[in-house]
Amino acid sequence: MIPQDPSLFHRTLLENIYYGNHSVILDSQDQESQAKDGVLLVIEAAKKAHAHEFIETLPESYNSLVGERGVKLSGGQRQRIAIARAFLKNAPILILDEATSQLDSITENLIQESLTNLIQDKTTIVIAHRLSTLKHMDRILVFDTGRIVEDGSHQELLDLNGTYKKLWDSQIGGFVAFDE
Repeated sequence: MIPQDPSLFHRTLLENIYYGNHSVILDSQDQESQAKDGVLLVIEAAKKAHAHEFIETLPESYNSLVGERGVKLSGGQRQRIAIARAFLKNAPILILDEATSQLDSITENLIQESLTNLIQDKTTIVIAHRLSTLKHMDRILVFDTGRIVEDGSHQELLDLNGTYKKLWDSQIGGFVAFDE
């Protein structure tokens, strides 16, 4: 699960990402080999989540403490750590709850590509207000006051010219037109 506001532990970045799947290195023969394999897998996951770049700028890199609940990191950095955990876990079912909501547009575009690779051949439930996050989903459900009002692919929903289309146009155009 990649939540909107991920919880991090007052541990290092390495440990926080490693938490995503501590069992990935248990097949190694010895502890030294396990530690080396684990670090390499964490770095690979961080690179896929576009977290490696900011981690490398920190004085202690992957050994930097994040503070209680990750307070030493920005919201976008915390989300990238949660995304790195998901890459490391490689679970067959993913839930993304506003997983890119705290990212700037440039970083979101980079991560969208990574997430596209992550969700391949997986069951994925994506909850998002940013419709660009949903554009390539097989099926989109549009809710209004707790009820499903539209159901289809991105193009099918645009063709309906309903709620989804209005929301899409407002996000692309930057404003919602109000009826006068």
